[in-house]
Amino acid sequence: MNSRVDSFPVWKRIGSITLEEMDSIKLMNRIDSKFVTEEGMLEKVLERAADQGYRALVTEGTMISPYNSFYYDTDNLEMFTFHQNRKLTRQKIRTRVYVNSGTTFLEIKRKNNKGRTKKKRMEIAPELFSDFRQDSEAAAFIAEKSAYTADRIAPRLETIFRRITLVNAAKTERLTIDTALRFVNHDTNLEAGLGSGVIIELKQDGRAFSEMKNILLDLRVKPMRISKYCIGTTLTNPNAKSNRFKLKVKRIEKITGEKITIL
Repeated sequence: MNSRVDSFPVWKRIGSITLEEMDSIKLMNRIDSKFVTEEGMLEKVLERAADQGYRALVTEGTMISPYNSFYYDTDNLEMFTFHQNRKLTRQKIRTRVYVNSGTTFLEIKRKNNKGRTKKKRMEIAPELFSDFRQDSEAAAFIAEKSAYTADRIAPRLETIFRRITLVNAAKTERLTIDTALRFVNHDTNLEAGLGSGVIIELKQDGRAFSEMKNILLDLRVKPMRISKYCIGTTLTNPNAKSNRFKLKVKRIEKITGEKITIL
């Protein structure tokens, strides 16, 4: 699926980085920040990134790669509710497929009370993407590494998006940029999308200067704490208690100048 982002002239100026080079980058004292903007502003961000020598990850011959994720939760959406209620220690469980290669992972994201996030994952067969629970090895991984067991959770929300990954010249920060975001709820059968909305996540070495933060600040792209799972659930599940996230939806609409609608 092509979009306005594919036709940005800046792609001719951005250098490339391989997955092997990317994997060699170790951010030992990592600080994560998220930002929300829209495609018109993204073009300006990318132009300035190219000027500063940022390079883009190339996989399967492209700098814009499709991703699909499935988020799992309990029947009463305990993981979502913990986030809504600002519980500091919380988890998310998801499967993720890198669409171009078919490589698929089962992942556990764990956030501690100091705001640090750690991720554990195992590779799984592609056919387990939409439901891993009957696979004994995957179920054992969840039981050992998370606060849940496979029989307590089920696939709730699918997120579909396209990702750009940038690395600065000094290799002290990584930037993921998610576009064409769409959410499919498998409890309610409702779908929603963010239109021209873009989610940027900056992962930087806490000891190093960040040129990207300067670029975003200069362009007045402000940080926002945001979860694709929580925003997607808010948009597609009317029964989920989500007052806090509804305010974020309003803020995204203000940034993009578009009303988010159910598809």
